[in-house]
Amino acid sequence: MGSTVGQSLSPWLRLVASGIWWIEHAFERARADGRPEEDTRVRIFLITCVFSLVFAGLAIGAAHAALFAKRGGLGSIDNPNALTRADLVDRNGALLASNITHYGLYIDPAEVWDRQLAYEQIHRAMPAIPASRLRKVLFGERRLIVQTGLTPRERATIHALALGGVSFEPEDRRVYPLNNSATYVVGSADTGGQGTAGAELAFNDEIRAAGARGDEFPLSIDLRVQGVLENELAAAAIANGSKGAVGIVTDTRTGEVLGMASWPLGTMNRAVGSVYEMGSVFKTFTIAAAVDAGRADMNSMIDASSAYMIGTRRITDFHATNRVLSLEEVYLHSSNIGSSRLAVGMGGTMMRDYMTRFGFLEPAPIELRESARPIRPRDWSDSTLASMSFGYGISITPAQMSAAMGALANGGRYLPLSLRKGGAPNRGEGRRVVSEQTSLTMLELMRRNVVAGSGNFAEAPGLRVGGKTGSANKLVNGRYDPSHAVGTFAAIFPSDGPVGTHRYSILVLMDEPQTYPKTGGFVAAPAVGRIADRIAGFLGVQRRADPYRTALGDKIPRFQDVEGDGR
Repeated sequence: MGSTVGQSLSPWLRLVASGIWWIEHAFERARADGRPEEDTRVRIFLITCVFSLVFAGLAIGAAHAALFAKRGGLGSIDNPNALTRADLVDRNGALLASNITHYGLYIDPAEVWDRQLAYEQIHRAMPAIPASRLRKVLFGERRLIVQTGLTPRERATIHALALGGVSFEPEDRRVYPLNNSATYVVGSADTGGQGTAGAELAFNDEIRAAGARGDEFPLSIDLRVQGVLENELAAAAIANGSKGAVGIVTDTRTGEVLGMASWPLGTMNRAVGSVYEMGSVFKTFTIAAAVDAGRADMNSMIDASSAYMIGTRRITDFHATNRVLSLEEVYLHSSNIGSSRLAVGMGGTMMRDYMTRFGFLEPAPIELRESARPIRPRDWSDSTLASMSFGYGISITPAQMSAAMGALANGGRYLPLSLRKGGAPNRGEGRRVVSEQTSLTMLELMRRNVVAGSGNFAEAPGLRVGGKTGSANKLVNGRYDPSHAVGTFAAIFPSDGPVGTHRYSILVLMDEPQTYPKTGGFVAAPAVGRIADRIAGFLGVQRRADPYRTALGDKIPRFQDVEGDGR
């Protein structure tokens, strides 16, 4: 016996087996009295000891697994059907997405005593199960799944029927407790545990890794900001009858997206997936380029006394001033003539360089896979430069515009937008786009435009909002159609203070508003003001008097929202 056991077991087990064999036959070797009775007792004692040791080991292992297993270790070998995805939370820990155990209902018809009765009972208890599917499985030949995604309550309802052949298999499912809120940011995941859209897809591997560790995965958005943005965007879009609308709020010091909304809900995130000609918002970047390149300053005077001719093309202002304008007046009056002269004066090489710096010639560098490519100019002729200077001839995503506004607000450095809490990793200080002084100059111009220019409807008490309106007719059947327009307002708040001041960007775009006028100052700027007013407290922005507004007092000029299509 000992020899046979020793040949089939590992060395240490052979040693144990030999020891047991030696003890079993100890009495035989000692020729003790009552050997049969003693041998039986010894064998029973040994078997009891062995089983006790085995069960003690199992108990210790189970206790260790229960006490020291990582939280949320879904998807391990203990539960191969579970999803290895971490909970998604906002920057403050509010839940955005989680896994909840559901059940798949299986039926093996061979084990069902009365198939017709089982059909009637299950159909009565769970009418949501398709009757055709239930009947097909019950009267089939093999075990099949009838329904996936049963809740624990639904499982209990069917289990209580006590039917033969009915079984359940657990399946963790991704759930989104906020329903449609932040839906484009959060995205979705399939039943196999893979992200399919939004942040779920963008951070798929990291979310799975965090889930395996039992950690949460925080996004950059603030649900309080997101809620305000969605609420105000929808209200404004409904009020002006827009076909669609986009809103983005970012932290300009980090590039973090605090809120991103696309209205109405559909199949596309317009914030990153749709491109638009945005009109006079681009004058902000034309003037910034001219100032940064030393081609203009606040003392510059630009002739807008008559139409600007480029070959046979005649560029006019929507509301002509018919006079020479200062750089500030070009911005506040939204002069197409003034911006065109600046762009043509800089030339194609310089304008292309600045458009590249501002990120307008490549997709927005954000983690979302849906980020679309811009429609770029085919040439950089004088006519193209003039059109681009006031937002025609180039189509970009709202995300690209938000990132570029952030560069003007944070001291002149371009930071990629990010949905990751803390911003994009290894972003450093960002690439230099314009100088700090140019940044401060543009912030002052943007503030003046809200106080005394076309952006006055974006004013929010004490928050020093600055920004620029933009309007553009859309190209329909080869012609620019005024009945199909886009109205935009791109804002920064607070716009005062030195470089390094914590500032936030708000962009609102209305696609094909039906009210008149359709310009950004009327359809988008009011929503920006309301959003800033409501989120300031969440962001810690202090309200205070604005020296510029106080100095002007009752002498503040009131311009209409005058940016035009420039054709």
